[in-house]
Amino acid sequence: MNQQWKSQGINPPIGTVVTGKWHNHSYHIRKKLGSGACGTVYLADQGNQQVAIKFSQNGSSITTEVNVLRTFQKVQGKCLGPSLLDVDDWVQPNGDQISFYAMEYLKGKELSTFIQKHGQEWLGILMVQLLQDLDDLHQTGWVFGDLKPENLIVTYPPARLRWIDVGGTTQIGRAIKEYTEFYDRGYWGLGSRKAEPTYDLFALAMVMIQVYYPKRFEKGNEPEKTLMRHLQQASSLKPYVNVIQKALYGKYHSSKEMERDITNQLMSVSSNRQKNRVSPSRTQRRQQQNTVQKRKTSTPSHAKYLWEGAGIIVVVCMFYVVYVILQWI
Repeated sequence: MNQQWKSQGINPPIGTVVTGKWHNHSYHIRKKLGSGACGTVYLADQGNQQVAIKFSQNGSSITTEVNVLRTFQKVQGKCLGPSLLDVDDWVQPNGDQISFYAMEYLKGKELSTFIQKHGQEWLGILMVQLLQDLDDLHQTGWVFGDLKPENLIVTYPPARLRWIDVGGTTQIGRAIKEYTEFYDRGYWGLGSRKAEPTYDLFALAMVMIQVYYPKRFEKGNEPEKTLMRHLQQASSLKPYVNVIQKALYGKYHSSKEMERDITNQLMSVSSNRQKNRVSPSRTQRRQQQNTVQKRKTSTPSHAKYLWEGAGIIVVVCMFYVVYVILQWI
């Protein structure tokens, strides 16, 4: 076997043209986008459009991911993942054959980058979107499994959080087939690696924490205490502390429950901001009262000037009348 492809170390030279064995579609490899236990993803050109191609030596893995993407497409009115475009095999020059599928290439920004630029309030909004999609996924009998920022992207406009790699998707009830330690509840000693909705919700809570700790942190000798300490110290996560804790301890039975709590928190934060804008502070009220009082005390002198001006006008008018009469005499 070609050593370049050994152990999923798939690394075709930039500029390689991959032509499918069965459908005869050609793809011009541009750059590597990422790799994992189940394969490697590349950016490629197909005619005038850019696509993402995932290669894998494990044909069954490709088949599973393709089935998941097809399941996504059956969820009407939803864009749960990238659109599936093609499934085929590539016969290399040395005769080796490798499976691949082509999918929609989603352009956008990393979650943390988007939030840093547009504000912390977007964290809750994007998590609500993700929870809605996860609920749809769970309803089809799958969990995402390897939920982490690297597998998410914010497309815009309008801003929409999408997942870009379904390699870790696992049927509910089975063992999670692919995971990343920091987002894995088994790593933190807070649950098993059984594929169930609560596994995804734990990972989503860790994604929220990772936005505040981009370099992550070690679990230490007491993983649970380490996790809770970092959560409490993250000031930007203060509005979501209770929600995150419930997700970490598996208290939510469904994505809808967590979505409801985050939505309620967003509404509460928004309501408080409106009150702060409408209701003046004590200092502002005192300043307003002083201004009113000054206006009241300045009113007499102002009126005095008005009466004096009126008197002058009357006298001038009288003299003018007398002048006109004398002209007629």
